[in-house]
Amino acid sequence: MRRHVHLAAVALALLAGAARAQVSVSIPSADLSRGPGLMLKAFWFPAPASAPAPAVVLLHGCGGPYDTRGVLDRRMRDYATLLNEAGLHALVVDSLTPRGEKQICTQRVRSRLITQAHRRIDALSSLEWLAARPDVDAARMGLLGWSNGGSTVLAATNETHPEVVQANVKPAFAVAFYPGCETELRRGYETQTRLLLLLGEADDWTAAAPCKRLAAQAKGRAPEVESYAGAYHGFDSTAPVRLRTDVPNGVSPGKGVHVGGQPQARAASRDRLLKFLETLP
Repeated sequence: MRRHVHLAAVALALLAGAARAQVSVSIPSADLSRGPGLMLKAFWFPAPASAPAPAVVLLHGCGGPYDTRGVLDRRMRDYATLLNEAGLHALVVDSLTPRGEKQICTQRVRSRLITQAHRRIDALSSLEWLAARPDVDAARMGLLGWSNGGSTVLAATNETHPEVVQANVKPAFAVAFYPGCETELRRGYETQTRLLLLLGEADDWTAAAPCKRLAAQAKGRAPEVESYAGAYHGFDSTAPVRLRTDVPNGVSPGKGVHVGGQPQARAASRDRLLKFLETLP
């Protein structure tokens, strides 16, 4: 019992340390669709390293990076802590509120004013910001995204997009949790970036099947794929599974989508993520 209490105290101390280390920063986006000078709100979680360390851009889903209280949500803080413990810097980037939106989940995909074109530019701009930092190893920078942010990972690594080919800084690695893959699948996916896809087999919001086809048909470097039986969208959370009827998109538009965690998939996906990061050059 004492050991469990000690471990819990250590975990709380680590989370508190991460919260203290969190620094609010502004990232200039190369997106000129709303005029020059767009600044993205972001949160910097530096790794406790004395030498330049790898860094990861964290890309939120359609609900944005905040909880109902308006503070950075648990998922972002937890993963920033996880990355810091693994020796990586973490940068959480907010693509929504600088453009006047709090969430886009309840908007039909085709009517959204914030698209993957905007978010792709944000991701690439964030990598440029990281590369200019002396405490970042610019040769070992990556992207990590969830849902809509996972789709951004695909869009920002797909070399059929001119912005990706022409980017001054490219990610060396990328991870996407339950992304929507259909758009990049239709376009044709080609990359030299090492990519890991983490998918839920029961996902009825962003289905696993298109992502598996994307990986099978990809040109260049083939993505790595892990999928989890019985896991819904958001399987890496601790929230119970619920039906969201306010989401108009999904496998069966108009019928809602299931969202929530699965303990086995949560644990397995985190282990897989860490193993993926351990093998960085």
